[in-house]
Amino acid sequence: MDDSADVQHSNCSIPENNIAGLNIAVIIPCYNEAAAIATVVADLQKYLPTATIYVYDNNSPDDTISRARAAGAIVRSEPRQGKGYVVRRMFADIEADLYVLIDGDDTYDATVVHQLVDKLVRDNLDMVNGARIEQEATAYRPGHKLGNRLLTGLVRVIFSDGFNDMLSGYRIFSRRFVKSFPQSSGGFEIETESTIHALELQMPTAEVGVAFKDRGEDSESKLNTFSDGIRILWTITNLLKQERPMITFTVISSLLLTLAAVLSYPIFVTFIETGLVPRFPTAILATGICLLAFLSLTAGLILDTVTRGRREAKRMRYLEIPSMLSILAHRNACNG
Repeated sequence: MDDSADVQHSNCSIPENNIAGLNIAVIIPCYNEAAAIATVVADLQKYLPTATIYVYDNNSPDDTISRARAAGAIVRSEPRQGKGYVVRRMFADIEADLYVLIDGDDTYDATVVHQLVDKLVRDNLDMVNGARIEQEATAYRPGHKLGNRLLTGLVRVIFSDGFNDMLSGYRIFSRRFVKSFPQSSGGFEIETESTIHALELQMPTAEVGVAFKDRGEDSESKLNTFSDGIRILWTITNLLKQERPMITFTVISSLLLTLAAVLSYPIFVTFIETGLVPRFPTAILATGICLLAFLSLTAGLILDTVTRGRREAKRMRYLEIPSMLSILAHRNACNG
């Protein structure tokens, strides 16, 4: 059943910009953010007063927990180290109609949070991505910026779609997105994985530019340009294997066949000219590589069928969860 059918069945209209009846959860993963967390919580309370704010601490040795609690947030902890583990725990623990994910370092503009939430509700979206717009020259380190562009471009090529800032930590999610997201990453790959989840299921999404400023003097970035970039690239490689196995294994098969052709060409020429095979070990090696190439292609065909079935199952699970439009229609019907 589609969303329009749900709305018609409820016999009620949905007012624009109506988020008053929604259960909104602001979720903030934190590690050593004592210098900024109180400001982040206060700003979100000011600009999104109806939301419940959760701070999940990830083994911070500083005063993050006490300052977040003093600011009025609900504070919980996740012992496994890594942003991905924290987000997975938050998505599993918290029940809400709509989720606002934002970092606790006070680099994102909290003044626009109501606009982002309103856009997701009004347009019946599953994710709104806050694309970072630098307000200061030092806000975005050159290495991070280059890596983000490369990874964002790679995902756009693989999935023929994408966002301008795939690694943004400022996002609005629907309940449908959160409860259908089979997250597996444990670190900063979480942004990449959530982006690909939306692209894979062709969810309705949007991207809105948000101001991005530098951290405070007492705040330090936890992102390592090189190591985290390698991990994110590895995540994309694994996701490519899982979501586009036919392409992946066809490329591998083609490379193996090319190598076999290079090795066997001199042997073939010698055989045509003399009728002899002087380099028998090389001929055996080339034959073995050809067999590996065909096995790779066969694996791609099998995994492609498996992936299609898994994608259909994920899509059906996604459709089992009410959309934002359906949730609002139901609330209005109950209140009416």
